[in-house]
Amino acid sequence: MQRFELHPKNPHLRLIRQAVDILRGGGVIAYPTDSCYALGCHIGDKDALERIRRIRDADRHHHFTLVCRDLTEIAKYARVDTPQFRLLKACTPGPYTFLLEATREVPRRLQHEKRRTIGIRVPDHPVPQMLLAELGEPIMTSTLMLPGDEWPLNDADEIESRLGAQLDALLDGGACGLEPTTVVDLAAPVPVIVRVGRGSVAPFGL
Repeated sequence: MQRFELHPKNPHLRLIRQAVDILRGGGVIAYPTDSCYALGCHIGDKDALERIRRIRDADRHHHFTLVCRDLTEIAKYARVDTPQFRLLKACTPGPYTFLLEATREVPRRLQHEKRRTIGIRVPDHPVPQMLLAELGEPIMTSTLMLPGDEWPLNDADEIESRLGAQLDALLDGGACGLEPTTVVDLAAPVPVIVRVGRGSVAPFGL
């Protein structure tokens, strides 16, 4: 496993590009976000996705998330009507994950098996923003929370000691938080808060 020491506000572009090469090559990375650390892989890599499933001990109903650069990218992977777009615009970038109806661009293995929905997220953190800018497409992501743990992992040394053999790269941007994103189901007839996390529920009138 490679470990990249990154400044949390001004990450070195050379190291970001090395991490992107690892993603493109089928690697699994751990990286900081505006909520907590996350696991990520290339959207089209089935083997890397299965590795993340094993790390998370996730079943077929687990909602994976596409971390996107902006709203323009979201429209390619999720069906968004006008009211949904207004909510997304008001809450992105930020610590939210939105469940939306997936388009045909999303591989079936990334969608919720029964509902055909996908989690979408636009983080407000320089590391994923630079990764996304260099990669040019979303990163398939899941919160870095291990089976049996109450909180996501947040310390790079602990991540390395517990997961080093299962990761290809660790992007160490320092501690970034322990609270995962607030998850909002926008594929339901009215917005439903699935999980209360770091993002305020006030924009949804709840």
